Amino acid sequence: MTLFRPAALRREPYVVNEETMLSLIHDLGFIPFFENIVPGWSVEEHTPPEYFFADDELGPWDWKIACVQSGDIAYGKFLLGGKAAFATAEVYRELMNWRRSLPKYRPTAPQQRILDFMEEHGSAGIRDVRKLLGIKKGAADALMAGLQMQTRVITGDISRVYRGPDLHYNGWQTSSFCTPEALFELDAGAFPFPGWEPRTLRSDLSPAQSRDFLAELILKQAPLTPARVIDKVLG
Repeated sequence: MTLFRPAALRREPYVVNEETMLSLIHDLGFIPFFENIVPGWSVEEHTPPEYFFADDELGPWDWKIACVQSGDIAYGKFLLGGKAAFATAEVYRELMNWRRSLPKYRPTAPQQRILDFMEEHGSAGIRDVRKLLGIKKGAADALMAGLQMQTRVITGDISRVYRGPDLHYNGWQTSSFCTPEALFELDAGAFPFPGWEPRTLRSDLSPAQSRDFLAELILKQAPLTPARVIDKVLG
């Protein structure tokens, strides 16, 4: 499989640092991390190869931390059947409105236990889920991936892991998860980030209208995208 499309098919603006990556997400509203079935619609395809896969450049793998910590971006495995993606809070709430209207995205009993844990503790990591349910990492990862597709859980924070005697960082990270409500609907007096303002995740649209809104955003990036592809992207 080719990692990058020909240069003529790659899209501007190019992502070359965390500021341009954050700007891209805000400009498009939502976007998958990796190349996918919608040509040109990914962080990967906006990033020059020398930044995306390079021995001496951490690139978007590291820049995503700043996007998550901006307080305005949802990051998780919520598009294309469970692939990593970014969305602004305003766009993510429309995805929430659509997904949570569908019976297939209701939490299972184990997933509800995870949500109850988050309600009590504010966030959870994979180790917390394993301990809570007495399961292995693969099973915990699968439950969390399902919750992200349900738009009930997103990445709350990402921490860099420093290893060895020189505390070297080579891109290894750990993530904690929380509900979208916990990240975006903080108390009005909290203001945890510069320029942050409290917002609501309650959409003014019907679920069907929210889906149409999301489909239109995809079509702005790739006007020839077939309906069946949009169905696969949005679930």
